Amino acid sequence: MSTIEQPVTIAVVGTHSTGKSTFLARLAHDLRRSGLQVATVADLGEQAQRMGLPILWNHTWVSTLWIVTRGISNELEAWLHGDVVLIDRAVPDALGYYRAALEYRDESADPDEWAYLEALARFHSDRYDLIFRTQLDPHIPLGTNKFRDDNQQFRILADHHVESVLRELTLPSLPLTADGHDTALALACDFVAERLGDGTTREISATA
Repeated sequence: MSTIEQPVTIAVVGTHSTGKSTFLARLAHDLRRSGLQVATVADLGEQAQRMGLPILWNHTWVSTLWIVTRGISNELEAWLHGDVVLIDRAVPDALGYYRAALEYRDESADPDEWAYLEALARFHSDRYDLIFRTQLDPHIPLGTNKFRDDNQQFRILADHHVESVLRELTLPSLPLTADGHDTALALACDFVAERLGDGTTREISATA
């Protein structure tokens, strides 16, 4: 039976409009300039919404389960196509959003349903080699390039709960601040070069 070797996998999590997609686009550009094959896994929120699934503060167990399972499937498919896989919203991010939605609506999760989601996230998340978590700066306005919910209370709750889910799953993450992209890019490029070095340092330079 043939096996598929997992590529270097880098994920970004965090509340909306905090620079995740912008950072990953720059990172993909820098890695591709060095000759690496880069596969990307996109945020599933808009696709879920087009299908009629509730998102943001309306998140339900069903919509969260769909995002988690579809995200895992997309990540595994991306393994076939790159030396490096970049993920816009790793699986634990969806759990943080669901928990934020529950708190916003003053509801509680069914213990068995939550345990199922948590087990999926826990068993899959050891596949991430590097996780960046964006840091919310409430003074930076929401982006206008795609649909955003302008509920700042929920945005803050999502930031808090994504962090708490990472902590509960004992997943280490690196902070990604609004003014820290250059530093994070250099770190990520160095990390990939080391992982793929095979005894020879691969030249990967982050753009300014």
